[in-house]
Amino acid sequence: MTEKVRGTEAQEFSPEFKDEAVHMMIEQSRPIAQVARELGLIEGPLGNWVNAYRRSHPGEEAPLTTSERAHLRELEKEVRELRMKTEFLGKAAAFFAQEYR
Repeated sequence: MTEKVRGTEAQEFSPEFKDEAVHMMIEQSRPIAQVARELGLIEGPLGNWVNAYRRSHPGEEAPLTTSERAHLRELEKEVRELRMKTEFLGKAAAFFAQEYR
């Protein structure tokens, strides 16, 4: 069964094409946006194909390397810090808006 994807015009993609696109993402750890752009696709359907593959093949992806895990920890730390800053700035903005009235 082929799937139609809306873009400038409807296109149909074979299961083989979808598998190749998914493998470009998963095996090469490439972003959806980059692969979609290279293949002339919309990101949404490609993301759906990847999600379907991951649901049907749990545990097949390679584990993170040591450097990838370290980078992930750094990003998680940065996200926590940015959330704290955002929360603080929101409270400060509310305080000053209330004081201004």
